[in-house]
Amino acid sequence: MLEPMGQKVLLSSKEIHIILHRLACQLLENHLDFKDTVLIGLQPRGTFVAQRLKKILKEEYRVKHIDVGFLDITFYRDDFRRGDKTLSATQTKIDFLVEDKKVVLIDDVLYTGRSIRAALTAIQSFGRPSEIELLTLIDRRFSRHLPIQPNYRGRQVDAINDEKVKVMWEENDGKDVIYLIGR
Repeated sequence: MLEPMGQKVLLSSKEIHIILHRLACQLLENHLDFKDTVLIGLQPRGTFVAQRLKKILKEEYRVKHIDVGFLDITFYRDDFRRGDKTLSATQTKIDFLVEDKKVVLIDDVLYTGRSIRAALTAIQSFGRPSEIELLTLIDRRFSRHLPIQPNYRGRQVDAINDEKVKVMWEENDGKDVIYLIGR
């Protein structure tokens, strides 16, 4: 596969598939039947990870029922009113209670930790979970601004600050691939 200059494939479609299956198994080990657990994908791109995990758990591991929701954190971000760029919200879709549930927040890339901080605040609008865990496909461990670590991580990446991780999904971008883009 020929890639543009400064762009390196971090994970191929096959590697993403394997990692998602491993993450599904780890969730299954800790949550078994998911009767007290809900999965919440952070908008916009954590929703793809959450939907894929739900599909794997239902189809391959015969989990009968899994509540999956989508959380928009736009108005909870600490950079909401900074800069010239106008942020636009996406849809929050949580049609179940999170009160006293174990919530697994799901995002594609953990970078500074600010999105997760916003999600922790936003989820309180839907009730008080008994526990909150974090699952992330890519953990950029050297870029954290806040003391936030994932409970479940797909791949740890040692990208420096001027490098970018770009996650592409079949559903949205036409293919599954993760790139590290240098500047």
